[in-house]
Amino acid sequence: MGANLSKAMGKIFGNKEMRLLMLGLDAAGKTTILYKLKLNQSVTTIPTVGFNVETVTYKNVKFNVWDVGGQDKIRPLWRHYYTGTQGLVFVVDSQDRERIDEAKQELHRILSDREMKECLLLVFANKQDLPGGGPHVTIRY
Repeated sequence: MGANLSKAMGKIFGNKEMRLLMLGLDAAGKTTILYKLKLNQSVTTIPTVGFNVETVTYKNVKFNVWDVGGQDKIRPLWRHYYTGTQGLVFVVDSQDRERIDEAKQELHRILSDREMKECLLLVFANKQDLPGGGPHVTIRY
């Protein structure tokens, strides 16, 4: 009954939910971004082995954000998280110029999967505030 009431209220008042998948190479800052959005504060993180899931609400939209580890041995498992994804946040470490091409290849691989054809895409150039990062970094798709 509670679930039905919740759905009805959502239809009346426009509450929406969206599933976001946050991917990127290891150490790009995905988990830091997730918890900055969730808690509005910086947190100390460790490399994600597996995933973190949090719900972040913004303007009556509930974003169910899946932050999946980016180590090269974990990346083949990313495809198991694609089903039902409505938006992809691909995080790039804008300081790590040596791995920009690797990030580009991974993004191409993700977007070529049929399950990701319709999802929205945000490429988040992270760490621009640190030395070596910045708006002068260009990532071409």
